[in-house]
Amino acid sequence: MLSRVANSLFWMSRYLERAENVSRIVDVNLQSLLDYKTLDDKRIKEQWEPLVNTLGDDELFRSLYKKSDSHSVTEFLTYNEENPNSILSCIISARHNARAARDQIALEMWEEVNRLYLFIRSKETKKLWQESPYDFYREIKQSSYKLQGLTSATTIHGINLEFMMMGRFLERADMTSRILDVKHRTLQDAVCGPEEDNNTMIECAAVLRSSSAYEAYQHTYVSGVAPKKVAEFLLLSDSFPRSLRFCVRTFDHFLRKMTGSDPGYFRNEAEKLSGRLLAELNYTTMNEVFAMGLHEYLDHVQLKLSDVGVAIFETYIFYQQTDLAKEIEYQKQQQSQSQSQSQSQSQSQHQTQRQKQQQ
Repeated sequence: MLSRVANSLFWMSRYLERAENVSRIVDVNLQSLLDYKTLDDKRIKEQWEPLVNTLGDDELFRSLYKKSDSHSVTEFLTYNEENPNSILSCIISARHNARAARDQIALEMWEEVNRLYLFIRSKETKKLWQESPYDFYREIKQSSYKLQGLTSATTIHGINLEFMMMGRFLERADMTSRILDVKHRTLQDAVCGPEEDNNTMIECAAVLRSSSAYEAYQHTYVSGVAPKKVAEFLLLSDSFPRSLRFCVRTFDHFLRKMTGSDPGYFRNEAEKLSGRLLAELNYTTMNEVFAMGLHEYLDHVQLKLSDVGVAIFETYIFYQQTDLAKEIEYQKQQQSQSQSQSQSQSQSQHQTQRQKQQQ
């Protein structure tokens, strides 16, 4: 496979996963506002500002907007083309990458990616977003679910699928860590503090819904929503498909399928970093996480995930460009050395012939 095609498949999946996760985060945050008994400017700022900070776009946001409120943050995360992580920007980038790998994906996948692009670009859709955000974000999420199904149902199980699945689960792991980081202060204080209030329960439920984990959590823990269990479920669950541990194990599996490496061994830098992160998650406890600090631990994990992404790029995608001037100079030197060797061999042959004639 061409490295260009591999890169397009990898990033198409990442951008689609990112658009879905941002849609869910914003939608849940809007709905959570209805659960609070009182709302003032301070509470609204506390509700929306962490979203921008955690997604890493705080400097850009402050340069474009004067304050953090429902309208400014939702507009920034949804329709602002200057924000590379907005839903609109992600869908545009996903379509661009899908078009670059058009011959490697099924017609149904291309049609759905193109339909999603045309949907978010239309004037009627922006009006829908303004009048009924719930319907707008639901459409983005449902399109993403459809594309995930199409990927599994129409893609040959080979290197194409491996790059797409690596992109999806690497992005999902990163977004799960960021969703937890949005409410890290609430979760950390609730675990270390004396008691839990109603607002804490609302925010814990919002964290679960932001990861589509509320029902799965209830099936696992029947005693109610507890901050420590929420963090443990989203970080270390071995069976929930959006937990950090599950995502890392899955992209590590597809990463190793390309080289045939067994667990516990590695053949390149990407496999080494991925395996090391998975081992760390396998042997980490929540007491250790909270002792380190939830925010600090999540920052540590995000840096590890970034390192894995860079290693994948350098191992499978990056192709160092040749310096033409140096290449020409090198070829001249090689040609000169070759000519010198030819001349010396010719002289040696002449000398040998003369010696034979004299004898």
